[in-house]
Amino acid sequence: MPHDRDVQAFDGRAASYESGRHGQLHHEISDRVVELALSRVPAPRRVLDVGSGTGYVLRQLAARLPRASEFLGVDPAPKMIEVARSASSDQRLTFIRGTAEQLPADEGAYDLVVSTTSFDHWTDQAAGLRACARALAPGGTLVLTDQFSNLLWPTMLGRHRGKARTRHRATRLITAAGLHDPQWHPCYAVIIQSVTAVK
Repeated sequence: MPHDRDVQAFDGRAASYESGRHGQLHHEISDRVVELALSRVPAPRRVLDVGSGTGYVLRQLAARLPRASEFLGVDPAPKMIEVARSASSDQRLTFIRGTAEQLPADEGAYDLVVSTTSFDHWTDQAAGLRACARALAPGGTLVLTDQFSNLLWPTMLGRHRGKARTRHRATRLITAAGLHDPQWHPCYAVIIQSVTAVK
């Protein structure tokens, strides 16, 4: 799906994104991402969420991290940003429009960068990972969760051509971005997996 149509599709789902069966699935996956992130970085000072959607992950992290100073969510869909801003009164949370490839985030500033089921929608995954690496502070951690499975390799011959939908391809992009020690973790069912890497 072209990037602008992708954004329009998420805009159309923004108001109901956290409700119903889809919302429950989103919460289950996101809660597991939060637990994994805190197991790797128990006390981050600044957190960046790339493809933050309605802000659920950052709201959960903020509730668990009272001493953190900043939570920045970046998403290309303007209506997702609107919903995220209206869903929290925590002044530490900021949501702005932007893409992974051109992250509007300070260089070397974040102890933790998370991305939950948005990676497959990035137009240029290699550029997005390089931007995430630039945003991370030395020793900072990336937690990236999406569909990664050898079962998906046939999809890379069609409309997902060039996407990193297998662990091997994703690992290669992560290390090429300058991150090291990639470790894979099960997240949800067989296909949804998380990878952590360190700057």
